[in-house]
Amino acid sequence: MTSLRKLGTSDLEVFPLSLGGNVFGWTADEAQSFAVLDAYAAAGGNFLDTADSYSAWVEGNSGGESETIIGRWVKARGNRDDVVIATKVSQHPEFPGLTAANIKAAADASLRRLGTDHIDLYYTHFDKPEVPVEEIIGALDELVKAGKVRHIAASNISAERLEKSLAFSEREGLARYVALQPHYNLVSRETYEGELQDLAERTGLAAVPYYALASGFLTGKYRDGEVVEGARAAGAGKHLETERGRKVLAALDDIAEAHRVPVATIALAWLAAQPTVTAPIASARIVDQLPALVRVAEVTLTEAEVERLTEASA
Repeated sequence: MTSLRKLGTSDLEVFPLSLGGNVFGWTADEAQSFAVLDAYAAAGGNFLDTADSYSAWVEGNSGGESETIIGRWVKARGNRDDVVIATKVSQHPEFPGLTAANIKAAADASLRRLGTDHIDLYYTHFDKPEVPVEEIIGALDELVKAGKVRHIAASNISAERLEKSLAFSEREGLARYVALQPHYNLVSRETYEGELQDLAERTGLAAVPYYALASGFLTGKYRDGEVVEGARAAGAGKHLETERGRKVLAALDDIAEAHRVPVATIALAWLAAQPTVTAPIASARIVDQLPALVRVAEVTLTEAEVERLTEASA
């Protein structure tokens, strides 16, 4: 069994790769999703990431499809106590925003879809600066006190609002954010590095980065002259046009060869080596994509390798 990592100041212990549930009910149907979830659990994985809005953007979907699939899988496998389920609030078409009333209603809807009585980690999906942090934290604290949520976290939030939230929790003795979910990877470092990363380090927050593989670019399948089909191909392909993207791929190729692992494993290992990062998030549409992701648990980069990737991606 892979050694689990402690999530920030919480009592949660998680696998060093969080499995992204954004594809469940979108590019992976229920059977494919179950197969991926089974393979992830078999590899020692226990940290599932979803949101109430996944995947409302797909025609015919209304949001909550991913939570529903995860809930059915957990029920079918009888493994609720073995998995850490993280979900998010603010973007579901029927439950938009972060008012206190909405947070509570959305949490109840998520609990129903997940078929559970508690959410292990509950994120504010996108901060809503028009809502006072006092109202948001107050509502989240009530969910914790009611036993519906174990720990709270924030995604897509400014350092200023995050700092205000932490100070309010501290001052009033209320539930406090234990994790932060930033957009962070080898070709997108600007959002997180700097103020947010410094704040996370100073306050003991665990970072759980999303887009860890830059929509698939950091798997190495996007190359000059190669045509890649897929829902995210256009977004990933744009990195090939930059000098930074090409430098990063060259460094990843060399280091992956030295470790005899796929390129994606090394991209995730670089993230895992960053201060504050507990577990990057990556999703797999089919079982074949999973081994490259979970192998991050076995790979430790040397300081020189981390430095080379950091320089290539500067």
